[in-house]
Amino acid sequence: MALQFIGIDPNTGDKQSPTVWVDQEKRELVFQGWKPGPELEGECAAFELPGHAQGIPEGEAVIRIPARMVHMVREACDAIERSDLR
Repeated sequence: MALQFIGIDPNTGDKQSPTVWVDQEKRELVFQGWKPGPELEGECAAFELPGHAQGIPEGEAVIRIPARMVHMVREACDAIERSDLR
């Protein structure tokens, strides 16, 4: 796996580190974030939409990252769309 580091929460401390990467081989965004807590996780799991059953499937997770990292998510989206990653 060839991860490209995009950024880390600028307000991170020694024990917290929400982070954004791009997996260049799989062309996927990779996030590390905070666990949402049971209330938010339950709210996410309750959604039932076409193509999306209720619950959180095995192998998937709900995470939180702070809004101050939006520019990093945009940068990751740009990086994954660049032709040099194709």
